[in-house]
Parts: sequence; C-alpha cells; structure tokens
Amino acid sequence: MARIAVIDCGTNTFNLLIAEADSVQQTVQRLFSTRIPVKLGQQGINKGFIAFEPYQRGLEALKVFHQHIEQQEVTSILAFATSAIRDAQNGDAFIEDARNRYAISIQKIDGNEEARLIYEGNKRAVQLNEELSLIMDIGGGSTEFILCNANQIFWKQSFQLGAARLLDKFQPSDPITLAEQTAIYDYLKTELQPLTHAIQKLGLPHALIGSSGAFDSVIEMIHFQFGGEPLSPSKTEYTINIPYYQAIANQLIASTTQQRRQMPGLLEMRVDMMVISCLLMNVILQTYPIPTFKASSYSLKEGALFSFLENKK
Repeated sequence: MARIAVIDCGTNTFNLLIAEADSVQQTVQRLFSTRIPVKLGQQGINKGFIAFEPYQRGLEALKVFHQHIEQQEVTSILAFATSAIRDAQNGDAFIEDARNRYAISIQKIDGNEEARLIYEGNKRAVQLNEELSLIMDIGGGSTEFILCNANQIFWKQSFQLGAARLLDKFQPSDPITLAEQTAIYDYLKTELQPLTHAIQKLGLPHALIGSSGAFDSVIEMIHFQFGGEPLSPSKTEYTINIPYYQAIANQLIASTTQQRRQMPGLLEMRVDMMVISCLLMNVILQTYPIPTFKASSYSLKEGALFSFLENKK
C-alpha cells in the first residue's frame, strides 16, 4: 500500500487529495481532502500572467498542502498545473518556487491530457455504459468536453472558456443584463462549434455529466430548495432534475453578488463564478437536447490517481 497525495493546481481552486492506494488490487481509500480558493486568474488571466497577489495565494495554498502531506506521511506526490499556470509567462517561475520551497514538483499538462484525466476519474464515479455520454468540466481557465462511453473516448477538447476567463473577458454588470447574457451565449455558441460538429458526427449523447465544483453547487442548492439529495462523501454519482436545475439557474442569473451570498448551498468561493457557470451549462442543455443530466464527484485528481496506479501494475 502506498500513501499518495494528488494536487490539482486549478485556476480558481487548488485541490488536495490524500489516499491509500493499492496498485495490485487497483483500490483507493480516501484519507483526506481539502481545497483552497486561490483565484490565480485574478487581474491577469487574459493577459497571460499570474499577478502578484494571486501568485502569493497560490504559494500559500501549497504551504498548507505541504503541512498536510507531512502530517499524513505521504510517500508519493502527484501535482498538476492546468490552464492559468500553463498559459502564464511566469507559470514556470511559480512551478520553480513550489519545488524550491515545498519540494512539490508540479507537472504542466495540456488541455488534451487534462481531458483524458477527467475521463479517467469520471468513468470510475459514474455508471457509464455503451451509450454516448458528454462529460463537461468547468474550470476557471478552461472547460473540457469529452464524448465517451464506458470503454473509450471518441472525442475530447479543452476550450479557453473557463468561468474566470469569461468573467474577465466580459466583465458583466451586477446583476448581469439580458444584453450581456446574449453576448456571452453568442460567443459560446461560436467557440463551441467543434463540439457541435463532433455531436453531429457521433450522435446525441444520452447523458450530460458535470464534473466540477459548479455542479456540486447545483446539487446542494437543489437539496436546500427542492429537497433533492445532498452531497455525500460516500456517493460519487448524482442525477440532476433538469427543471429544478433550470429554476436554480434562473435564480442565480437574475441575482446580485450580495444575493448569491445568502443562497443556501452556494459556497462563498463560487459566488463570483456561478452565473457564468450556469450560462455555460445552459448553452449545452439548450443547444443539444440531452435527456439526462448527471454530476460526478470525481474529476482530474481522481483520474490522475487511477492513471498512476494503472501504470504501476
């Protein structure tokens, strides 16, 4: 048995998972997990650099993770950098600081590898079958789409359509206006043409599977408002009632930042990004009439862990 830490250095949030893993049995026991909002993209995401304050927040998060890793007596660390760090002129400097200060070696991965790892995590969380599914992972810097079934990926692509990137690009009013919504929808539909072409070629997916914190918030808000099931540490797959989702999304899109802060089930760290995340979900559900909407509690970090175990067999 090995004790492994997986760190996902995302654009909005740094995530840490520590697990006891058996490469022979291919089993994983979660020991500890935490996340820290860092908002690495603040002030610089569309300019290609990490600004001073987000840079320091990122290093401070790694300092906290380093303490947890030492306490848990971890034997291997897998650390990954996604959109904000890979696109930043000073991304390599951040990686060097992480290695020098905390002995954490961060690997920059491209959007294709990010999408593959997201698939590897999701296929172990959600009951996929022979039918086509569409996995959607909304990050801060990028959003990944994967057309797949239980056995393989048919198509995947990472788009520069993360919630923080879109928020910085459009800088909508508070609350967002109808004209601003229309501008964002039009932009998304144009940018997502490769996904449209892939669906035209492969067929309509039978399920949309959401894989990121925004979907967790949808589940929790449906729980508080409509009595849906809450998030549970023992559960990895959830079905989202589409009319309930639409009611939640309409409420979020019409709200001010201050109103969102009062909404049960919405974490403070997601208040800024949730309207953009709903616009992203809406454009998928409205453009492609996918009948089933699910959410997965596994994503990149779990996919990285299972990929690591596969390679150790």
